[in-house]
Amino acid sequence: MMNIVETFIKGKRDAAHCEDGIVLTPHYAAVIDGSTSKTPFCLSPTMRNGRYAMTLISEYIGAMPYNATCEEFCKGITQVIADEYRRAGVHDRMEAHPEERLCASAIVYSDVRHEVWMVGDCQAIVDGAFYDNAKPYEQDIARRRAALILSGMPPVEARRAIEPLLIAAMREGQNREYAVIDGTTVYMPGVIVVPAAHSVVLASDGYPVLLPTLCESEAALARQIERDPQNVSEFIATKGIVEGNCSFDDRAYIRLRLSVSE
Repeated sequence: MMNIVETFIKGKRDAAHCEDGIVLTPHYAAVIDGSTSKTPFCLSPTMRNGRYAMTLISEYIGAMPYNATCEEFCKGITQVIADEYRRAGVHDRMEAHPEERLCASAIVYSDVRHEVWMVGDCQAIVDGAFYDNAKPYEQDIARRRAALILSGMPPVEARRAIEPLLIAAMREGQNREYAVIDGTTVYMPGVIVVPAAHSVVLASDGYPVLLPTLCESEAALARQIERDPQNVSEFIATKGIVEGNCSFDDRAYIRLRLSVSE
């Protein structure tokens, strides 16, 4: 049985554009992180691809069978998104262009299976141990951005300079070398399943440091924003704070206390 201790979600800009999501049902707790679009293409006329992906995944988890396995979750949500491509007449285009797909990461706690499923770039603290599932290429590209900014390039131009590298990495590795939810077969070797017995914290990568409580995690984020708003020093990222935003990324956090029968 899971007891919800605390939850929090905040968009980097505002709630209407937030691409992170939280799902809480009697059987699942989940944080979904829609990926920032790298191209102008949008499947929906009313929202960016990351938010659309987050919305579809949230709805799917909300209706998912209570005893689903991680593999069944990955196959089921892949089919849902692939069906959206077919309805829009862009399925072949999405096969060829990973950078244009509806794309998201999700971290799910199954209360029936006492497992945390990490599909894509997300983080967790499970029974006191920290886990993450970062994209393998991202730190190298983040360091290039940091070097450009430290050499004097404006952050907006530095971000623009690394976007071709981000797109190339997606074309080469997305669901081939690392796992995401994007309507194509999830790369299961890149999915992490962690057994859980006592406590779980689930979060998106909007927290540069994930700590056991929301208060601690928020305080660490505030210190990061104050000291290094462009994320070019100790915490190096592919993006920093854009004018008008309150943080470098959307963020979502769930803390659970578990009562697991032997």
